[in-house]
Amino acid sequence: MRRKNPYREVSALGQHISLSAHKTRRVIDEIRGHSYEETLMILELMPYQVCYPILKLVYSAAANASHNFGFNKTSLVINKVEVNEGTTVKKLKPRARGRGYPIKRTTCHISIVLKDTSWYEYDENKEYLLCLNFKKMNEKKRSTQI
Repeated sequence: MRRKNPYREVSALGQHISLSAHKTRRVIDEIRGHSYEETLMILELMPYQVCYPILKLVYSAAANASHNFGFNKTSLVINKVEVNEGTTVKKLKPRARGRGYPIKRTTCHISIVLKDTSWYEYDENKEYLLCLNFKKMNEKKRSTQI
């Protein structure tokens, strides 16, 4: 009776995005755990520049889910989001009296994992997960036998 779908998580990875990891984490903490549709609304209404690259990554992860695995976009939830610091580009800007002023362009890597919630639900005992489709098939068999 125990059926697991190993492909119920879909991810998207954005590397070398020219944003600060600290500023990106501020937005990421707001969307963690929300559904796909809520996330799109949150990101469109937030006034930060960081929101646009994150929005593109969420779109990409949802497109991966619907194209590769056939998941419905309305049943996707943001399961895990990570922001790591990437490489820092260091430049020198010329200043007065022949001096050089250092400029640091920070980058970050963002990974987003979406989880499909339509396939599985917890049993009352919460010991194992049951597939909704498998459960519906058993109910149909019982109703036709009676």
